[in-house]
Amino acid sequence: MLKKLILAATLLAFGVVVLGAFVRLSDAGLGCPDWPGCYGKLSPAHAHQEIAQAHAEQPHGPVSSVKAWKEMVHRYFASTLGLLIVITGIMAWIKREQLKQSPGLPLFLIGFVILQGLFGMWTVTLKLTPIIVTLHLMGGMTTLALLTWQLQRQSRDIAAVRGVDAERMKPYATFALVVVFLQIALGGWVSSNYAALACPDFPTCKGTWLPAMDLHHAFQLVRDLGMTAQGALLPLEALTAIHWVHRIGALVTLLVVGLLAFKMLRIPALARAGVFIALILTAQICLGIANVLLSLPLPVAVSHNAVAALLLLSLVMLNYRLRKALGRA
Repeated sequence: MLKKLILAATLLAFGVVVLGAFVRLSDAGLGCPDWPGCYGKLSPAHAHQEIAQAHAEQPHGPVSSVKAWKEMVHRYFASTLGLLIVITGIMAWIKREQLKQSPGLPLFLIGFVILQGLFGMWTVTLKLTPIIVTLHLMGGMTTLALLTWQLQRQSRDIAAVRGVDAERMKPYATFALVVVFLQIALGGWVSSNYAALACPDFPTCKGTWLPAMDLHHAFQLVRDLGMTAQGALLPLEALTAIHWVHRIGALVTLLVVGLLAFKMLRIPALARAGVFIALILTAQICLGIANVLLSLPLPVAVSHNAVAALLLLSLVMLNYRLRKALGRA
C-alpha cells in the first residue's frame, strides 16, 4: 500500500509540475489574484461576479474565467499531492520497523511540501516576482525528485550494477544531475522573466553569436517582474542575457549528459537506461530549438518543461541505482 501511495504521489507530482508550467506559460498565474481561494471563494464558479467585473475593467489583464479555472485546478491538484505526501509520511513513520527504513525522507517531504505551498502563495501575493516563481518551479522539481528517490527505495526489482561499474560511473551521474538541475533553474529564470523569445533566431541570437547583453541586471535576483532592483524598466539586453546564458547551459548539458549516456552504453546493466537518457536529452534539445523557431507555441513550451522533468527523474533513478550498488542508498 505504501509503495502504491508513493507511486500515485510521484505521478501526481509530475502532473502538478506540467500543469504548473501550463498555467505559467498561458499567463494564468494571477487568474485568481488571491490565495488559497479565488476572490475568497472555493472555486471560480463561486467567484463568477468578481471575475467578470475584473475582466470588464481589464479585458486584456491577467484575470478571466478561463485563467481562473486553470489556476485553481492547479491548486486543487497541488493540495491533493500535499495530502498524499502527508499520508505517506505518517505511514512511513508507523511502519519504520517493518520496512527497516529511516522515515527521515518522507517526514522531510512533509515539511518541504508545506514550504512549497508557501511559495505557491507568494507567487500570487507577490505578483509573479521572478525569484519566487523560479523557486516555486524548483521546489516542484525537487519534490518530484525526492518522491522518485523514495519510490526507488520501495522497489526490489532494480537491475543490479557491478560495484566496479558503479564506482566508475557515480561521479559522472552526480555531476550530470547537478548540471540538469541548474539548467532547469536557468529555464525557470527564462520563463519567469518572459525571456523565451529574447533571441528570436537559432543558432545565433539576433543574427550574431555574441549579442549585446546586460548580465548585471539580468541576474539581479531580488526585483519585481520586468523591473531592475533599482525600480527602472528591465532593459531588453538583460532579457537577451538571460536567454543566451540558458542556451550556453543547454550546450553544457548536452555535452555532460551526452558523455554520461555514451559511457552507460558501454556497461550492459546500464545500456538500456543510457539509450533512454540519450533519447530524452535529444528530445529536450529539439523542443528547445522548436520553441525559438516556432515562437513559443504553448504545447511545445509545456512539453519542454515535461521532458526536463523526465530527464531529471531518469538521472535521479540512475544515481539511486549506483548508490545502491555501492551500499549507500
